[in-house]
Amino acid sequence: MPTRPAAGPPTTVPGVLHPVGKLPAAVYWRRRLVLLLLVLAVLGTGAWFGAPLVGIRAAARTTPETTAPRPVPALERVVPSYASVATPTPALVTTGADTAVATTSAVPAPVAGGACTDDMISLQVRTPASVTAAGKPTFELLVVNISAVPCVRALDKGLQELVLYDLSGNRIWGSNDCFPETSSDPRTIAPGEVVSIPLVWAGLTSEPTCTAPRVRPGPGNYLLRARLDTKVSPDAPVTLT
Repeated sequence: MPTRPAAGPPTTVPGVLHPVGKLPAAVYWRRRLVLLLLVLAVLGTGAWFGAPLVGIRAAARTTPETTAPRPVPALERVVPSYASVATPTPALVTTGADTAVATTSAVPAPVAGGACTDDMISLQVRTPASVTAAGKPTFELLVVNISAVPCVRALDKGLQELVLYDLSGNRIWGSNDCFPETSSDPRTIAPGEVVSIPLVWAGLTSEPTCTAPRVRPGPGNYLLRARLDTKVSPDAPVTLT
């Protein structure tokens, strides 16, 4: 039976760092150095080839994001762009002169022989400079045709009225309060013609029902106003002495 060769000494760290063999130790160190350089070279070559692959993979991941269409911001989905908004055409502004012309053209011209409307006549009151209530003064109601054509106006007594006021606006007397009169007097008034209608005042106060006691108003300043149906005159001053 053959004999088993004797086992060598056990491998230890000092033994690896200090190899012992038939050859000199330097030979073993050179071999290890060459092997280490080969390993480093292989690792470096793999890193050199791996870097472009990493770049390609990164580009592959970023390309779809850069080439994908840009999402519309939330503000643009709510607010339309300036180009898509239609600017309305500003409306024409009508001036006062245009309004006056339009109003004038809309009013029909007066017809000769037609009715005298309120805007075709002027109504005024003529009074003496001063009067006495006891003297039963006479006032005049003046109707003037201020239009360019003759027209017809009813001058019925029931449509004529004079009203006296004090300066505080209190009603003192009315010509139709106690002695109303009726008549039918359609009158054709020529352009510029003045029709004078006299009305006498008894010098006493009155009210529409003519039931209150009638007295003479005291001296002072008063206002007299005339009316012909729906036409009213400006106030005329009256001084009672």
